[in-house]
Amino acid sequence: FFFSLPMLLGNLFQQLYNMVDSIVVGNFVGAEALAAVGASFPVVFLAVALAAGLSMGCNVVISQLFGANRIREMKVTISTALLGQFFLSLAIMIAGGLLSPAILRLLKTPANIMADSRTYLQIYFCGAVFLFIYNTLNGIYNALGDSKTPLYFLMFSTLANIALDLLFVIRYQMGVAGVAWATLIAQGICAGLSFLILLIRLKKLPDEEDAPELNARLFDFSAVKRIARVGVPSMIQQSIVSFSMLLMQGLVNSYGALFIAGYTAATKIDSLAMLPNMNFSNAMSSYTAQNIGAGKQERVREGYKASLFMVVVFSLALTTLIFLFGPNLLNLFMDSDTNVDAIGYGMSYMRTVSSFYILMGILFVSNGLLRGAGDMGFFMLSSLGNLFCRVAVAYTLASRMGPGAIWWSIPIGWLVGSLISYSRYRSGRWAKRSLVGRSS
Repeated sequence: FFFSLPMLLGNLFQQLYNMVDSIVVGNFVGAEALAAVGASFPVVFLAVALAAGLSMGCNVVISQLFGANRIREMKVTISTALLGQFFLSLAIMIAGGLLSPAILRLLKTPANIMADSRTYLQIYFCGAVFLFIYNTLNGIYNALGDSKTPLYFLMFSTLANIALDLLFVIRYQMGVAGVAWATLIAQGICAGLSFLILLIRLKKLPDEEDAPELNARLFDFSAVKRIARVGVPSMIQQSIVSFSMLLMQGLVNSYGALFIAGYTAATKIDSLAMLPNMNFSNAMSSYTAQNIGAGKQERVREGYKASLFMVVVFSLALTTLIFLFGPNLLNLFMDSDTNVDAIGYGMSYMRTVSSFYILMGILFVSNGLLRGAGDMGFFMLSSLGNLFCRVAVAYTLASRMGPGAIWWSIPIGWLVGSLISYSRYRSGRWAKRSLVGRSS
């Protein structure tokens, strides 16, 4: 719990980037501007997914090396990961800037919000390097057992983002472009500070005497292979999440700008509510990887049970809050008097999805354990089962249920995925997986 808590608070601040963007444009620019940011979100999430997927590969490998006390090898893996992410992010930055208009057209983005959506995305992709490097650094800190340092950086940069949002949108009337530039600048500050502190910390870690062949090496292909074993499946899984969101956004866009605005506001709140379970999952991955590296599989089982207990407690509390205060939360994004229909759509989404947060928690924690163990086959199977089921249900039932099919598809997908991952946990076969071997 105490390892997860700073991760939870850190991701809460990270989510505030997009939350603040949406609140500022929704209140000071208008519902169409809010819809433009919302229509851009699946594309933004695709970039985040690529960064987070590869970051998780780094996290698991570095955690296992740290648990096995192979410090010099761990340092080489860290430099390899950072260099690889830097060059990949440059490619994403160029591709994202060029392809954003075509993707938005493919998503059937309404004409009245197309220009703002394109502007937001093209500016956002200019900061892809900061996004990728920060996610990698965050994974490295967590792998070293430090979940507090990333929190401090995120708190600072989030406050900077809020100040810049208000300055650019209210003072300089920059509209959607203003919130995009605010996000880019704040992420750059966060990535730069995080990188400098990591360099100082790594210099203080003592190397073991063996493995002289790793001296002064910044890039190692064996490290790439290890990272790829977890990172590539995680990236594919996250990319499929993003692709499913793109498909869902296409369905959402077909219901018009008011529906998009209500859906966008609801998903922002939903993203915050998911953070505890997401962070228990990430903590479970680091915890599992370190203990497998140290050869202590029984501690993994104890941690899994503790995580499930926390999932139940937090999920019940969040469901209660959403049922009691859902309309108040949606009012943060838009005027309730002039956007009655949009708020109605948002409340229907939140009440349906929040009722199944416990199911989502079981899925996330179980997948976190499988990922930390390096059991990527079943991790992928669970994730794909969840996502394919979600898209299939939404499109199949949309003609009969209307927009309600979109939110009912989410818990159905969670159920399918959790059955797969929990069954794998019960089998115990994940315990035989290891990327680096046990410590001596």
